[in-house]
Amino acid sequence: MTLGFWWVLLSLALYGALHSLLASRRFKAWLEQRFGPGSMRWHRLVFSILGGLTFLPSLALVVLLPDRVIYSIPYPVSSWFRLVQVIGLVGLAFGVLQTGVLNFLGLDRAVNPAWMQHPPRLVTSGLYRLVRHPLYTCTMLLLWANPTLSWNRLAFNLGVSAYFVIGSIFEEQKLLEDFGEAYEDYKRRTPSFLPRLTGLSEPRG
Repeated sequence: MTLGFWWVLLSLALYGALHSLLASRRFKAWLEQRFGPGSMRWHRLVFSILGGLTFLPSLALVVLLPDRVIYSIPYPVSSWFRLVQVIGLVGLAFGVLQTGVLNFLGLDRAVNPAWMQHPPRLVTSGLYRLVRHPLYTCTMLLLWANPTLSWNRLAFNLGVSAYFVIGSIFEEQKLLEDFGEAYEDYKRRTPSFLPRLTGLSEPRG
C-alpha cells in the first residue's frame, strides 16, 4: 500500500463532504432565504460545475502521486474486462440521455424561469427499471472492470464507490419526501445497484 492510496482516499472524503453539503436541503434553504427563490434556478448548474472542478484534484492525485501496480490481467482475458467497461460507458450515456442532458447538468432550469411550475417526474422505466441508481452502477462498472489496478486506482475506486453508496441514501431520502408512496413502492420493487436476474419491475413512468 502506497502513501498515495491514503491521500486519494482523503481527497475523495473531502470531496464527498463538500458535495453532500452543497446538495443538502438545508443548504438549498439557506440559498433561497439569502438570495430568494429565483436563486434555485441556478443551483443545479452551479452544483454541477463545482462538482466537476472539485473532482479534478482527486484525479490529479491518482495520476501524479507515486503508485504501484497490484495486478494487470493479460490479453485476451483483459478484452472481456474492456467489454464490461464499454457496457458501463454505453449504459452511462443512455442513463444521462434518459433523464435528459440539460436536466442532468441543470441547464433546463437555468434557462427556463418557469421550471418551478412543473412538478418533478419519477422515472422508473428504461435503466431505472433494472436498478434505482443506474448511473452509479454503470460508473462502478467502468471503474472496477479496468484490467489493471494500482494502489492509487484502488483508493479512487473505493472512495467513489463509497460516495455513491452513502450519497444514494441521502438522495433516496429526498425522493421519498418528493414522491412519497410512489417512490416507496418503486424502492420495494427495484434493487439499488445490482439488477435482479428475474422478476423485473414493470415500468411506471
